[in-house]
Amino acid sequence: MPADPAGGSEVAQLPLKPALEAVLMVVDEPATPEHLAKVLERRPREVSDALRELADEYTTQGRGFELRLVAGGWRFYTRGDYADAVERFVLDGQQARLTQAALETLAVVAYRQPVSRSRVSAVRGVNCDGVMRTLLQRGLVEEAGAEPETGAILYRTTHYFLERMGLRGLDELPELAPFLPEAEAVEGETQEGMPSFDVDDPSPDSQTEH
Repeated sequence: MPADPAGGSEVAQLPLKPALEAVLMVVDEPATPEHLAKVLERRPREVSDALRELADEYTTQGRGFELRLVAGGWRFYTRGDYADAVERFVLDGQQARLTQAALETLAVVAYRQPVSRSRVSAVRGVNCDGVMRTLLQRGLVEEAGAEPETGAILYRTTHYFLERMGLRGLDELPELAPFLPEAEAVEGETQEGMPSFDVDDPSPDSQTEH
């Protein structure tokens, strides 16, 4: 049961709409009203009403994004009218070189695929959500179903990844697997110095953070 807002919890005392906006800014999958209500210590009906009000407000204001109900959950999406601007930005970003963190994360996906974000983070010892979003935007990784036990989304490398690497298949990947230990063995530890590979121009130019 959600806590009574009058109970004094700091989270429960937050203004509901700004709190919902803050949480929805970081979700990767649609969040249900029940989950949001539990996190924010509010009643599900109160949260559902606030979400619909926010969605209406964004539409009325003509914002470049919209709050949409999809598969029982809520998430921010780019408004279709501005798709061309977003596409141009994403394509422009693809010209930037990947950071070392992105290259190492890509290496983990390549050798452990299909793999979940949490497993990638365990292998690298750091949170990889932002880096995974970059790899998805660049078309280097893609969703590959879900784990039967946890329901977590799995990821794999794409055909575009193979093209950028100059490979005909995953069996032609360099022998780096011994440097990528199982996630259970390194969970919570920083994996420093792990070899990676570059899908960009192998020139010594400095990398652009992305």
